[in-house]
Parts: sequence; structure tokens; C-alpha cells
Amino acid sequence: MATDWIADVKKYAPDADDAVLQNLLSTYRLVLSHADSALVSFSDPEERRTVRESFLKKKLGLTEDDETLDAAIKEVGARMKDGTRNGRLAVYYLLAERFGKLDVFR
Repeated sequence: MATDWIADVKKYAPDADDAVLQNLLSTYRLVLSHADSALVSFSDPEERRTVRESFLKKKLGLTEDDETLDAAIKEVGARMKDGTRNGRLAVYYLLAERFGKLDVFR
């Protein structure tokens, strides 16, 4: 899968921090290399649960209630609605930015 994940993020966050992007890319390179895991399906409840549990809670260490976290996921999904492909790197960057957690990847 030859996708420019950095350009995908910059489509939604033009001023995205390049150092954070490189660290995110390095962290999730394996996930992004597989077509079935490189994209996030906002319409799939199981996928949203995975993003909430694995990324927001485990990786970012968020302790907000599930409703708050799910609302943020839906908010990012609405922001990315213009695209047909919701790249995981963009979703993760936008969520980390939304919660002020970009420093996790510095």
C-alpha cells in the first residue's frame, strides 16, 4: 500500500507537527502496511471501540468516560467526512490533537 500518510494528515491538519508525524508513522508503520488495518471505518462500532480502547485509553492514557471518547471519535469522523478513505494515522493525529496529547509522540 503506497500511501503518503503524512500528506493524508496534512489534508486535515495543515500545520501538523512534523516530528510528531514521524514518530506516529514509526510507531504505526506495521499497522499502516496492511490494507485492512490502515484505514478506520467510522461506521463500524467494533472499529470505534478499538480506537477508543487501544489508542485513546491505552496509548494516550485518557480516563474520560466512554461517551466522551466516542463523541470525540465521531467528531473526527465528521471532520474527515469529505474523504473516502479514513487513514488511521490521520485519525490518531486528530484525536491526539483534540485531547492535547501530541506530546506522547514527541
